[in-house]
Amino acid sequence: MRTPIRYLERLYFFTATILNWHHLLEESKFKQLIVDSLEWMVKHERAYVYGFVIMPNHFHVLWDFREPFTQEQIEDAVLKFTAHQFKNHLRQFDPQLLERYRSTQADREFQFWERRPYAAEIYTREVAEQKLDYIHENPCQERWRLASSPEKYLFSSARFYLLNVDDFGFITHYAEYI
Repeated sequence: MRTPIRYLERLYFFTATILNWHHLLEESKFKQLIVDSLEWMVKHERAYVYGFVIMPNHFHVLWDFREPFTQEQIEDAVLKFTAHQFKNHLRQFDPQLLERYRSTQADREFQFWERRPYAAEIYTREVAEQKLDYIHENPCQERWRLASSPEKYLFSSARFYLLNVDDFGFITHYAEYI
């Protein structure tokens, strides 16, 4: 068991959205790339992931970074890795769809993520629990109707918390450390 350290000083709720709110993440292949990226961050001791959900056009994660890494480095790494993987997949399997993400900016050929993702620092356990509830309920919202209950949505940490089923192997239970 790891020793708790300053978690409430650097626990973040993070949201990234696909460019123009396109539903690129409807396909499980693209959702899995985000899961793979989160898993890599945990495995390589760059972050702890407390909860997440991957929706058709955005994802939310409750996480913290591990020193010497910063919040911005972790965010950038996930977004750059997934964008690169999206580009490779689309280049091979759907070049026409790839064109939708061609960038008009000089610093990149393609852009998959909206600029300025949302990150909010979480200071209390109560707010962390509210964010986890929001994350887990997101697929059940009337707007999405992706699942009838949180634990039935596969690309989420809900089953970890509600059924004690660890489908991913990289989620840390928030209650043990904050």
